[in-house]
Parts: sequence; C-alpha cells; structure tokens
Amino acid sequence: MKCPFCSYEEDKVIDSRPTDEGERIRRRRECLKCGKRFTTYEMIESLPIIVIKKDGSRETFDRQKLFNGMLRACEKRPVSIETLDKAISDIEVVIQNSLDREVSSVKIGELVMEKLKEIDEVAYVRFASVYRQFKDINTFMNELNKLLSK
Repeated sequence: MKCPFCSYEEDKVIDSRPTDEGERIRRRRECLKCGKRFTTYEMIESLPIIVIKKDGSRETFDRQKLFNGMLRACEKRPVSIETLDKAISDIEVVIQNSLDREVSSVKIGELVMEKLKEIDEVAYVRFASVYRQFKDINTFMNELNKLLSK
C-alpha cells in the first residue's frame, strides 16, 4: 500500500476491524518511512455474471428474474419462499464456482430444472413445459414418463 503522504510503499497494519456488517475491513496503517498513519478499506471484489441468451444477446445475471420464474412454476404448490430462496442460492453458488464469468441461459435452465425436480415434481413439469417449449401432448407425456421411470 502506497503512503498517501510520502508515496513510500511499505507500511505496517496497526489495527484491523470489520465494518458495514462484515462486508468490509477497516485497517489503520503506519508508513515505515514517514511514520504517518492512514486508513484503508478492503472489500470483496464481485464480478458480474453475464448470461448468454438463446438468441446470442447478453445480460447480467438477475436473481430476481430467476426467482420470478421459479415462483411461477411453484404457484399453488406447497413450496415455501425459503425453499425457493435456498434453491436459488445453491444455483448461484454453482454458477459462481464455475469460474466462468459468462454462463448460458441453457445451463441456468438445466440447473433450475434439477432443483425443481428435487423440490416439487409438478413445478418441475410446469417449468420444463415452458423452458423446453413442449409442442404437443406427446412431448409432455415423454417428459412425464421420464419422471415416472425414475
């Protein structure tokens, strides 16, 4: 860290404490050359995730959009908001841990379907029917049969 007074690049940390409910760390430092003290703040750098849509366009990942889609699929089903929130958090963790800053909407859709299959099979079929754009009753029945065979 460069001293704001003399531009010397070595200092020592005198005090560290969390601020902003643990979101940042405040550090008091002392320059090893001029002895003056200054404060720095550290925070986690969050990189946005870009979603590549089916048409090739790109947009930033929106948790609320994901929540709305899953909520629609779970409408009138015995699925709590907490369960949905946990599922969305799990999906976000998988995306963040992939280390790719860009993820396809297809990948996100598959992750959502996996989670919905665990949570509620009716919600899964609802989501799959829209996501996979079932053309007719046979496509719908094929998906149901796959679900029943497991």
